[in-house]
Amino acid sequence: MKKFNTTVVCIPSKHYMVDLSERVLEIKKLVDDGKYFTINRARQYGKTTTLKALQRALQRDYIVLSLSFEGITKAGYQTEGEFVQSFSRLTLDQSEFFGISIPDKTADVLESYCNQEADKLKMDELYRTFRRWIAISDKPIVMFIDEVDSATNNQVFLDFLGLLRDGYIARESDGIPTFQSVILAGVTDVKHLKSKIREEADSKENSPWNIASDFKIDMSLAADGIKGMLDEYEADHHTGMNTEEIAAQIYDYTNGYPFLVSRICELIDVEVSKTMPLSKAWTRDGIDEAVKLLLSENNTLFQSLTKNLNNYPELKDSVRSILMEGTRLTWNAQQDSIVQMQMYGLIRNDHNTVKIANRIFEIMLYNLFLSDEELKQNVFSREGGLAKNQFVTDGKLNMRLILERFKDTYTEICGPLVDRFKEKDGRELFLLYLKPIINGTGNYYIEAQTRDQTRTDVIVDYLGQQYIIELKIWRGESYNTEGEKQISEYLEYFNLTTGYMLSFNFNKKKETGLKRVEIGDKVLFEVTV
Repeated sequence: MKKFNTTVVCIPSKHYMVDLSERVLEIKKLVDDGKYFTINRARQYGKTTTLKALQRALQRDYIVLSLSFEGITKAGYQTEGEFVQSFSRLTLDQSEFFGISIPDKTADVLESYCNQEADKLKMDELYRTFRRWIAISDKPIVMFIDEVDSATNNQVFLDFLGLLRDGYIARESDGIPTFQSVILAGVTDVKHLKSKIREEADSKENSPWNIASDFKIDMSLAADGIKGMLDEYEADHHTGMNTEEIAAQIYDYTNGYPFLVSRICELIDVEVSKTMPLSKAWTRDGIDEAVKLLLSENNTLFQSLTKNLNNYPELKDSVRSILMEGTRLTWNAQQDSIVQMQMYGLIRNDHNTVKIANRIFEIMLYNLFLSDEELKQNVFSREGGLAKNQFVTDGKLNMRLILERFKDTYTEICGPLVDRFKEKDGRELFLLYLKPIINGTGNYYIEAQTRDQTRTDVIVDYLGQQYIIELKIWRGESYNTEGEKQISEYLEYFNLTTGYMLSFNFNKKKETGLKRVEIGDKVLFEVTV
């Protein structure tokens, strides 16, 4: 029986996976056209799985050398000769373990490199050995190099790329034999390596990989592709799920990030099914439970994201500004922070505006930033945690009571509002109060976008129930009336009849407390601080 897989490469015969055939055909066109290119995507974005599927699709027409730089240790980059030896061993492994036919003469030369003294070996001789093989081969040779990030801080790798570049130019201008196609896969965009390694005094400006074609193929998983994977699972398990609806809900959380899609499915299949029957697990309730489990993990993807944020404080500040302060950033492909955030998978280009890549990352990052605030000030977490039980009745949140108690607690702990108070301050403080109440049972989302491009502030999901809260600074009756109208439209969109508003009012003669407002068939509970 197949399983969902979130470790390394997915194998069609063993794992439930989205059909990659269309994507592979698009990439094969680049190979057929003789392109050199880089597949740079974030961690666990399906690069290795895609390369394996591409390798299978190319084997009839090409000899495919599929190498991974994880097979080269740090010592293999110390000198030119040591790199030649390491690369030779990787290539020989293709024959010994993966059945690639290497001509005897070529294999003998590569073996000799492994046995010579490293300081006598030259990179250009290694490349000439490959060119001689290419010249006599009955099929064009394609080379994949996966995990290329392992080499990104090494000059010998840049020199190797320079040889590939020169060979590509010679092929185009003089017809000299070289690789049909070279594909480098990793997180780092190899076109930017020059800036990491070259000394300022070095006047060489050309990147050794400036011959690479743009790789614009979408590697996220579409909702219909997720549905196809779930159809296969359903045929095996007969859960009765609506695969189209479940696929759409998973996509809504993940925006098609491959690891997140597979991990949610894996958690439903393996963990959620322990506490409820499969027919219940493969519903919105089961997805929400899987998301809670996912967000409680310290998995390698989350570790990678937080590591990158901690290594780049300016990057962390930019992400925090987008989330916590609602900063609107215009997409700019030349802006270094934006390039880095995209490269690490944190953001996406949404109609030329920077957006956090998906809802899972939004929640994970909010939790991270709120935890930072809790460690700094610990304003509300103890009070909210102690009072948790009084806010839940029959499995439902008493959001009206939460807002009232927040008002009382804020007034008691924080005192009067001050002029420097901003809308994001109110949001952050309210979430600091709310988080220990729903922690482990519910989730929250900030400014979740609706289909008609309108927005709201906070949406709380708690045991299958949704609660919509509009947070704002009081700017007069007309502004407040417009806010009431807007939240009633949000309620209509989410098929809800009750909504909530939390206003921070600076007027000295303000009237604090709770009031009930009816707009058509909608009921709003408004609390003023």
